[in-house]
Amino acid sequence: MSSNNAAVVEIAQTASKFTSSIVLHSENKYIDVKSILGLFTTLISTHSYELHVHGPDATEAKAAMSEVFAKHGLNVSIASE
Repeated sequence: MSSNNAAVVEIAQTASKFTSSIVLHSENKYIDVKSILGLFTTLISTHSYELHVHGPDATEAKAAMSEVFAKHGLNVSIASE
């Protein structure tokens, strides 16, 4: 489970570099990816997630978040506006 911990920390750190709102949608939950606690209780590699990004730096945030999720083998699609 330690690799998951690394993923959670890196995802939260990457997200907090942006002013945009970055929210992970999984089943019936919405999690602010800047919240390490929220990620710990939600992030399971077998699930697929949808990432919602809104804000002035959304384009850069989407690219960075896609990269970090892929690096950790997590299945995430970026929601279109």
